[in-house]
Amino acid sequence: MRTQVGIVGAGPAGLMLSHMLHLKGIDSIVLEARSRDYVEKRVRAGVLEHGAMDLINTVGIGDRMMHEGMVHHGVNLRFDGETHRIDFERLTGRGIVVYGQQEVVKDLITARLEVGGQILFESSDVSLQDIDGNSPTILFRYNGEDHLLHCDMIAGCDGFHGVCRPSIPERVLHIHEHTFPFGWLGILAEAEPSSEELIYASHDRGFALHSMRSPTIVRNYIQCEPDEDINEWSDDRIWQELQRRMATREGFSLNEGRILEKGVTPMRGFVAEPMQYGNLYLAGDSAHIVPPTGAKGMNLALKDVKILADAMVTRYETGSMDKLEDYSRRCVLGVWRAQHFSWWMTSMLHRFDQHDVYQRQLQLSQLRYVTSSDAAARSLAENYVGMLWDM
Repeated sequence: MRTQVGIVGAGPAGLMLSHMLHLKGIDSIVLEARSRDYVEKRVRAGVLEHGAMDLINTVGIGDRMMHEGMVHHGVNLRFDGETHRIDFERLTGRGIVVYGQQEVVKDLITARLEVGGQILFESSDVSLQDIDGNSPTILFRYNGEDHLLHCDMIAGCDGFHGVCRPSIPERVLHIHEHTFPFGWLGILAEAEPSSEELIYASHDRGFALHSMRSPTIVRNYIQCEPDEDINEWSDDRIWQELQRRMATREGFSLNEGRILEKGVTPMRGFVAEPMQYGNLYLAGDSAHIVPPTGAKGMNLALKDVKILADAMVTRYETGSMDKLEDYSRRCVLGVWRAQHFSWWMTSMLHRFDQHDVYQRQLQLSQLRYVTSSDAAARSLAENYVGMLWDM
């Protein structure tokens, strides 16, 4: 089996890279460990930055996003029982769109299959060979048979637990990691959104977030212990805690409904450098994880492959390797910007067990500054809507 670019992983990064390469006449084959049904229903991120919106429209798959996605021109910060809106449109001239990662994946899969693109779902036992040579290969099992895929380059888009990053020698990789002392208990529920825009709440009992996926589906989170036993959280207990943390002096109440999914997500920041070795190029969660507070995960993955696709196209069209050799450096600049913003949002909004009254008052002072100063609000707004696309 032969292709120009072998892509491991059919998430937003791998599928977008395959689609962008196709538009330039470059062949690729995508290997995915899960079934099509699984990846199309896997609920993950839901906020697309302005630059990600532009990319999706530019490559011709944005019709459903523009029709079904919910465009937001601001976000709400809630503390001391009051709500303060950060006006993205006024501060930056840009906005975001709420459109689930699984919807982006569906659109990309449809686009690839419509033109005969190869996505080999339920590929197992994937391993990389000769990635530091001129003829890298991918060994995998598909439909009960072993296959060897020969390619010019490999894109590792297989997530944090994938096989691509561990294929890089340990002596080469530099791992930077921070684990936060809490997690997020998240739910997906059948209910109308209680706000037109997202609400980030900093409460004495801990952080809470009200988000949405559609006019009838909400995505809510509450700060919890990283090893929280989800079985101890009944639906009633979850809604009661959300109501407490989202409460305002004016009597705000969340719309409640049937909980469809619930689970606990640990909070961490992770960066692997460099994002390339030989003819292997990492993109998305295989190279970095950000705390979800800053809504950067899917956006970073799409930005990675925008840079990678451009570099690969240049290699095939001109023979120049300059952009490929500079791939990791260019990506990492944006990765660390996103890491810092996500860390800053997380540190400002969450309760830390070791914090005393003094440190809590510092958090509240920061929140008051961000919501009362245009300069501070603009910093939050430009990072949230997508400063990394300008880097």
